[in-house]
Amino acid sequence: MTTTTPTPTSTFRTIDDLESGQQLLVRLDLNAPVEDGEVQDNRRFARHAETVAELLADDHAVALLAHQGRPGRDTFVSLEGHADILADHLGGEVAFVDDTFGEDALEAIDDLESGEVLLLENTRMCDEELPEEDPDVKADTEFVRTLAPEFDAYVNDAYSAAHRSHASLVGFPRVMDAYAGRVMEAEYTANSAIQEREFDGPVTMVLGGTKAEDLIPVIEEVDDTVDRFCLGGIVGELFLRADGYDVGYDVEGTEFFDHQWDDHQETIERVLEEYGDRLHLASDLAYDADGERAEHAVQDIEKETSYLDVGSETADEYADLVAESEAVFVKGALGVFEDERFADGTVEVLSAIADTDCFSVIGGGDTSRAIPMYDLEETDFSHVSVAGGAYVRALTGEGLVGVEVLEAAADSE
Repeated sequence: MTTTTPTPTSTFRTIDDLESGQQLLVRLDLNAPVEDGEVQDNRRFARHAETVAELLADDHAVALLAHQGRPGRDTFVSLEGHADILADHLGGEVAFVDDTFGEDALEAIDDLESGEVLLLENTRMCDEELPEEDPDVKADTEFVRTLAPEFDAYVNDAYSAAHRSHASLVGFPRVMDAYAGRVMEAEYTANSAIQEREFDGPVTMVLGGTKAEDLIPVIEEVDDTVDRFCLGGIVGELFLRADGYDVGYDVEGTEFFDHQWDDHQETIERVLEEYGDRLHLASDLAYDADGERAEHAVQDIEKETSYLDVGSETADEYADLVAESEAVFVKGALGVFEDERFADGTVEVLSAIADTDCFSVIGGGDTSRAIPMYDLEETDFSHVSVAGGAYVRALTGEGLVGVEVLEAAADSE
């Protein structure tokens, strides 16, 4: 079970500050996997449904903005299917209009009554949404200027997109009363905790996954807050190579691995030298041997072998470090947990966290999917994030423009 969550403070207003019975424009992040053209349910729908349900219970009329994919990608689809999934979570109707700020959208908004919810079309189908521009530029777009007068207030619940300076995220708070929704509030509080150093005991960070460029800055930025780093995945293998081990030469993964090694070798070697006493690297690795999981020590690494998980000795070591920690932050999986044979490292560490009373944050994306996949309970962690890029930025203390505009809106009142 978990301890009390540290409470970093922000000056943004929350939906607790709203008067009831208003016409609200609410930004969610419902971006989800798409398979064969059909959007798939994920954790974000359930989280945002709680915010929407609370607003409806307070007699607000709620129009929703959200995005899906990017132009040119297979995941760039209409939000019509999202309305059906969200309705299932709410246990009530979610109306949908295939327009964002044109005549059809404005007519649907005008017909919206208290206790009703309307989902507008994919914001990224609007030309003015995507370019990363200053919030004041976004506030002057036709998109924002058309929709803003139709509402009493704006609510941003899309923390996982808060690092993006897009019109639907940063334009409206410049011209309207603006508030944070429950997901925004909870994510900000939990993910910013690492910068507050309110912990009496050791702080451990578990870093894995595939993108070294995301995680190297984390190590450098939190060096005075985190006591030890447990590395796995491709990230861990990159550091093992810097430590002199012949990993990452397998045929299947060579191009991706070498690209990151070539781009970041100097930085990885410097970080290893500067923070080596706090960096825990795998002492053994797991691989596929004729369809079965096999392991050997890193001293016995075979150059052409593809390694798919940390080994049992490493998993036990990391679990022991977690058990004695006051706080644990996780970003990235330690192995290819989607294959049960290579889930041991990720699952053992998550299980160790769940068994403690430490403060814990599990980063969004792939890692959090292992929790239901291996019958763990979200309630055994202090916070399971739905954010990816925004979570990484919070770990490093980098500002989130979507949060900053909410704070500025509160200051200007």
